[in-house]
Amino acid sequence: MRLPWTPAQAQRLSALNASSTDLARVFSDSRQREHAFQKLEKQLTALQRKQLEAFRETDRRPALCRLESRLVDVLVAQGFVQVTTPIIMARGLLAKMSIDARHPLNSQIYWLDKNKCLRPMLAPHLYYVLVDLLRLWDRPVRIFEVGPCFRKESHGAQHASEFTMLNLVEMGLPEQNRQDRIEQLAALVAKTARINDYRLEPVTSEVYGDTIDMVAGKEGLEVASAAMGPHRLDRPWKITDNWVGIGFGLERLLMAAGNRRNLAGMGRSLSYLNGIRLSLS
Repeated sequence: MRLPWTPAQAQRLSALNASSTDLARVFSDSRQREHAFQKLEKQLTALQRKQLEAFRETDRRPALCRLESRLVDVLVAQGFVQVTTPIIMARGLLAKMSIDARHPLNSQIYWLDKNKCLRPMLAPHLYYVLVDLLRLWDRPVRIFEVGPCFRKESHGAQHASEFTMLNLVEMGLPEQNRQDRIEQLAALVAKTARINDYRLEPVTSEVYGDTIDMVAGKEGLEVASAAMGPHRLDRPWKITDNWVGIGFGLERLLMAAGNRRNLAGMGRSLSYLNGIRLSLS
């Protein structure tokens, strides 16, 4: 019988960013496993200490912040306008997205009171702003937002209760150009995030219905979801333009770019700094 790491050992090694090969190791007995764990933990801890010191002397800004800065600069240069909207969202705006008490996403929402919540997504506020901008500006109208969102996600290496989204939308483009435009914008963000291995796949979303996911790497990590309109969700806003939109998870982009397995270390955290575990022995 071959023994894998214990759950506690596997969790610790994953937090120290052990390779998939090391995490998959098996052992002939518990004594051999314990010896291997102590040796590997010591090696990984030493490496993390070096990385933490290097971060202090060089980058000094977490990868999440640096990625956000690069994305903002690239999108502004491409003619997109950055907007900033409230983190608190009204129940009525979610209702316009067809998210009511019966919707699967409702149970994941952090409600502050009966009518307000921490935003689980950026789209409702972007719709709200677009209603006015489409009245005031000539087409195409290109906007984006980067900011935190909140969901009661199941705990796991690829989920977090607080995460950072980039949503971009372009309204008023020719209908026949929508697919090509999604591909262009996905390629632009992938290049900025330093991701070379990705593909676009059609899927079904609980909110948007038919969508296009961007998945990265051999393991197929979902890093973005795209949609196009006119769409049924446009009706409550009286929007009739052709459009494309893509929502990216910044922590997931960092996971894909750095071949990381733990999303928690990529985002806002008290336990990690720039993906480096702070509980180093």
